[in-house]
Amino acid sequence: MSSILDEILESTENLLKERKSKNSEQLLRRHARGMPAPRNFAEALTAEQENGENNIIAELKKASPSKGLIRQNFPVVELARELETGGAAALSVLTEPNFFQGSLRNLQLAADNVNIPVLRKDFIIDPFQILEARVFGASAVLLITSALEKSRLEQLIQTTESFQMNALVEVHTKEELDAALECNAKIVGVNSRDLSNFETDLKTTINLISEIPNGIVKVAESGISNADDMELIRNSGADAVLVGECLMKASLPGRKITQLVGSRK
Repeated sequence: MSSILDEILESTENLLKERKSKNSEQLLRRHARGMPAPRNFAEALTAEQENGENNIIAELKKASPSKGLIRQNFPVVELARELETGGAAALSVLTEPNFFQGSLRNLQLAADNVNIPVLRKDFIIDPFQILEARVFGASAVLLITSALEKSRLEQLIQTTESFQMNALVEVHTKEELDAALECNAKIVGVNSRDLSNFETDLKTTINLISEIPNGIVKVAESGISNADDMELIRNSGADAVLVGECLMKASLPGRKITQLVGSRK
């Protein structure tokens, strides 16, 4: 039986074939090379906070396979600016259209209207998608270890870095962490969500963060919804936290960021 991840990857392959048939990779590469230098995503995640809290990657996510429609009203520019004002160190923008209702246009709108780095969050399987990310304003891309052969993961990390961007390499198990480190990942995100069934367990993140060596930027992903969760993650040793659903469900996402980091017990 295929998993949700398998279905998404199959859809991604079909979409990628369509986009490649309509766009010249050579021209896209040339355009990407001519873009201004991207903002420093890694630096934003490790900047020291006066209150000692984690840096937050705030996610613009309209829908997901597990939750369906998360936010009906989705003014990308307004939300991006509000999240930046609320204290986000970086943004994550979903660009996958069929399961998350995202788009490259949303990525471009966000990147053009904030002064913080923006991550393209998608199911990246081909260097072509990294070129797209660069052209549409991303400073970083998400690479999911469970979705990639080790040789392809290594290639995509190298391609990302060749365009002065950062790769956030996502893992969910110790085996995936080992593979990411062997591929020279410099930023590792531990996802508490199992992408085979989309179930979430924050203990997964807390346990795996401690296994990441010093010198690697550590990011906790998914399952963070309140200040208590933030406290657990801070104590685990994470440098940054990626928060999406609870922000998108809030009537005022920027204020929600303040609540997440401002209620330490």
